[in-house]
Amino acid sequence: MEKQQRHEFRRSWDACREVPIIQDEQTPKKRVQCLKWFSCAIVGVLVFVLALLSKTSFLLLITFGNNQTQIICPEKKPTALLGIGFVLVGPSVLLLLKSTWKFIFKSATMPSKKTVFWVLCVEFLVALGAAILTIVAMPHFDIVTNVMILNSVSILSAVFQVVAECLAKERKRLIMLPVCSIFLIVLGYVLLAVSYLVFEHSPQMKVSIGLAIVGTILVSVNWWENYSTLFSISSLEDISKDIAQSRNVVCIISSLMRILITSAVVGACITLSGQNWKSVKIVFEVVVISLVAIQIASSALCRWFVVVACKMHALHRSFALPMCLASISVLAVFFSPLAVTLTESNHSTCFENIQAKPSDTLLHLMLTDALKTLHARDIVVTRSTGGLACLICSALSWWLGLMLSTFYIWFLKIHRIERTQDLFVRRMYEGAFLEQSMLLNTRFEIRKRIKEKKGAKETIRVFLCATMWHETYDEMMKIIISMFRLDKYRPKTDKHSDVEFEFHVYFDDAFMDVDNGRQRHANEYAEILVDVIKEVYTIFSEEDPCIFKQAPPLPWQKIINTPYGGRLEYTLPKGNVMMVHLKDKQLIRHKKRWSQIMYLYYILGWRLNGQYLKKFEEREELDSLKEKLKREKDNTYILALDGDTDFQPCAVMLLIDRLKLYPEVGAACGRIHPTGTGPMVWYQKFEYAVGHWLQKTAEHVFGSVLCSPGCFSLFRGAALMDDNVMKRYTTKATEASHYVQYDQGEDRWLCTLLLQQGWRVEYNAASDAYTNAPQDFNEFYNQRRRWGPSTMANTIDLLGSGGLTSQRNSSISKLYILYQIISMAASILGPATICLMISGSFVFILQLDENIALALAIVPPAVYLILCFKLKSDMQIKIAAFMSVLYAFLMAGTVLCIIGDLVKQKTFMTPSGLFLIGMVVLYLITAALHPQEFSLVIYGLLYFLCIPSGYLLLAIYSIVNMNNVTWGTRETGGQAKTTAVDTIKKKFMNATCCKCPCLESEEDSSKEIIPAETKTKPEKSDIALETQR
Repeated sequence: MEKQQRHEFRRSWDACREVPIIQDEQTPKKRVQCLKWFSCAIVGVLVFVLALLSKTSFLLLITFGNNQTQIICPEKKPTALLGIGFVLVGPSVLLLLKSTWKFIFKSATMPSKKTVFWVLCVEFLVALGAAILTIVAMPHFDIVTNVMILNSVSILSAVFQVVAECLAKERKRLIMLPVCSIFLIVLGYVLLAVSYLVFEHSPQMKVSIGLAIVGTILVSVNWWENYSTLFSISSLEDISKDIAQSRNVVCIISSLMRILITSAVVGACITLSGQNWKSVKIVFEVVVISLVAIQIASSALCRWFVVVACKMHALHRSFALPMCLASISVLAVFFSPLAVTLTESNHSTCFENIQAKPSDTLLHLMLTDALKTLHARDIVVTRSTGGLACLICSALSWWLGLMLSTFYIWFLKIHRIERTQDLFVRRMYEGAFLEQSMLLNTRFEIRKRIKEKKGAKETIRVFLCATMWHETYDEMMKIIISMFRLDKYRPKTDKHSDVEFEFHVYFDDAFMDVDNGRQRHANEYAEILVDVIKEVYTIFSEEDPCIFKQAPPLPWQKIINTPYGGRLEYTLPKGNVMMVHLKDKQLIRHKKRWSQIMYLYYILGWRLNGQYLKKFEEREELDSLKEKLKREKDNTYILALDGDTDFQPCAVMLLIDRLKLYPEVGAACGRIHPTGTGPMVWYQKFEYAVGHWLQKTAEHVFGSVLCSPGCFSLFRGAALMDDNVMKRYTTKATEASHYVQYDQGEDRWLCTLLLQQGWRVEYNAASDAYTNAPQDFNEFYNQRRRWGPSTMANTIDLLGSGGLTSQRNSSISKLYILYQIISMAASILGPATICLMISGSFVFILQLDENIALALAIVPPAVYLILCFKLKSDMQIKIAAFMSVLYAFLMAGTVLCIIGDLVKQKTFMTPSGLFLIGMVVLYLITAALHPQEFSLVIYGLLYFLCIPSGYLLLAIYSIVNMNNVTWGTRETGGQAKTTAVDTIKKKFMNATCCKCPCLESEEDSSKEIIPAETKTKPEKSDIALETQR
């Protein structure tokens, strides 16, 4: 009692503490913020310039078809019309190629006959309208009308928005915008007709004006899918769903229809105009070919950069703003020759002064020629105020109509991860209406709101499961702090939450023998973990560490005796639950894979399936239970962690978003950063960086990631519970290959099972996690001795079932299988390639004969191979370390000699020079695309020097020691800070024994919950946590 009073008195005045460093999520540094803004600005400028190029080149082709222009003589006007046709079908050809590729190597779902008929009808109308408008009608108009009439293709979208706003159960605060848009577009049509038919008395323009109006209305049907789900028409909803499921085939059909209709209109237009196809001399019209190439290339690049802008969350400043200014800027470009003429002339006006000069550039000649279409109009020649007012007001009305009909884009919110198909209705753009198609192609906002409300009803449950063994105090501190950090980020409250978290720690080999094996007590590592939890709990529960406030109580916990050892249950400061499962290897299988199997069956088997089995026994409806169970499987995620992983809440949320967004994704991993100090860690930092920058990204883009690392990966419950996944993962190793594939690389094997069952594994580069890397040569070689053979074994297993896997898995194509075969062959040939490289170094440095150099390069690895069969593994690693140093000097000498040779020959156009410069440029460009990790290129030199060690000596060591199935790291563990938790151990020894952890539910709630303060008695540090055997 007296000691406790002294302790309370000391705590009242001793405010000094020793606490671990807790790094919360930091705001980006100023230079990173500046770099982000600069990147967004660059993308926005590129979008604007490319849209300007696309629009200008297309309108120049239109003016070439006008009889008032002179760059192309009248008998060659069909050449310009043919160029317009190529521009119209250009996106369709690209879409046809892309969809055909995906149809052959990915999804090949066929649409229904009703869907095919609907698609054919819509595409026929759109293609016909686009061809009539651009090929037949627009060549008869002036340049101002041609620039702005394209904006009127938004008329039906505005009509659909009005209907959607009326039908939606939302507040109709924006309904006046599309109403005004409809009025302005119709007003533009009226003013167009008035300017030509009233002020100019040109009855021959009636047909062109009518065709133009009909053409814009037909083109505006193109974006019907944006509003199809808002009208509650079941047939349209069914067609939309069918199109989404069979998108590849639908795109092929629509592309072919577009190409056929456009070709027919071009052919009919040339024939009906009385001109002959012989006048079409494409070969000699370089201007037309150049404009077509510029238009198609700039349009495709502009669309790509628009997608990039949306992925960068720069929707407004890098997409909407440049697109809105495109039409006005194009007008400014076409009127630039007039501005130059007016500045050089003393006249107050004049189109008469715009004359082409021999010294003018081709661009100036084309722009001057385009202005002649405006000078040919009577309202310009006579300077009719009313006619010019109609012209200006019609152009302004159409532009404002487009702005108002797409105003919803400025209120559109983009999620952290946004799929392109969720942001844009159609896969491709429209060549003749680039900015209009990109703006109108953006998903309508009401649909987004409905989708968000619908998705907000379902709660995602995430179980964080960390496996531990012989981690040190500092390593345990990382993972426990990360869990408490996540508890603080998403507290457990009574209110509805989109994500709920539960934390589990599975501690292998947590007990030791005492009293000559008569009892089993918790070992020092379990004591460290309990102490770490207590220390971190105290820090996170103190919102204000003021000496005038009472210290918060230590964590409340349940102590439960279990058949596998014991379990501690904590309620974290923000209400989430943490369970620490202490495993006794004499009672249950140990090692990482069996710990994973344990939590998979506990969470997905007992916890998830068990509750629905109980409801079924209570006579609930079977169909309803099946639907609920399926939905909960999809919404249950497991985050696999190692005992030393450090992560921030945003990294977890990014992985959750990816699984929520892509239902076919079974697992997702983040960017793993190795931590530590020393040359071995520096080597691994660059190795990890290159592996993620190049290999992981290539796998994600071309097919599917083959390995989601077990230190930080999120798995979908439905994928793990699928056939031939979780059950097969429990296979006990009985053959030599099983030990290599199953136990030495368990994370890669689990991903192989998911891929073979048809699930996709993805990589998220923005989800960062940090884990300790081996810091000495011995531990590094032992770790890679496991990884190398297991990687090869799982890849061979996947390739062996490549045909069946490519049929089941839409992400695994036969070309991707071929890519993996080539990669596997390169890995097998890696040691031989290194020997050839070393022989080349001997030839380059020592000027030896090639055969002698090759023999010298082969002898050291051959000798090392023989020694590996004779010596113990520790001695093998020592020899490898010594040889690695020698090889590093050789590689350094080779680099210096190559540089010296380049200086001597005064050229880099040599094989060795091109190879060295090419590799350096490749890594620099890749690092520049990851600016926050650019400093890692410094370790590239060390990585280059260690290539013989990593790809030759390590391969030999791994192959020879395949019979060694030990883990290789933390075999003994290090001594760490330890604090006695004696009363906890005594309480655990007296805890009530239960037969199965899954059977305690009501019993646990009746157990006494005792605060940890009452369980800590430092004076009895020799009492250990005991379980009954």
